[in-house]
Amino acid sequence: MRTTRGTLLPALAFLTLLTPGAVSGQESSDSAAVATVVAAFHDALSSGEGDRALDLLTDHVRVLEGGGVETREEYADHHLPADMAFAQAVSRERGDLEVVVRGDVAWAISSSRAVGTWRERPVDSRTAELMVLERQSDGWRISAIHWSSR
Repeated sequence: MRTTRGTLLPALAFLTLLTPGAVSGQESSDSAAVATVVAAFHDALSSGEGDRALDLLTDHVRVLEGGGVETREEYADHHLPADMAFAQAVSRERGDLEVVVRGDVAWAISSSRAVGTWRERPVDSRTAELMVLERQSDGWRISAIHWSSR
């Protein structure tokens, strides 16, 4: 097959758009922003800054943890203090973060391993995490969190 420079470049540009790994500048920027919010949430937990953690959640967030589902207010009153204390007591090794952005919704998937002592008991657990985020006027906010561990 013979091609000329005039037809090869447009064909290559079109194929680049079809490549599964191709990410637009906006998607890349959004992915980075989502990853930043997820990291800031975990940093707030490990720093014991509950208000900062709550600021990263939407008003209608749902937190699935320990077999239950909590609203923002329930999470603030029940699991948030324990989550902060746990994050401060044990070291956590985080795996890679996978971010998918679809318009104004994104999800972030990761796993981690926690090792240390919690309430006088040794801890060596693995956790899977799914966070769903939505774009709001002031940036990305977490609208759902699901943690499972073993």
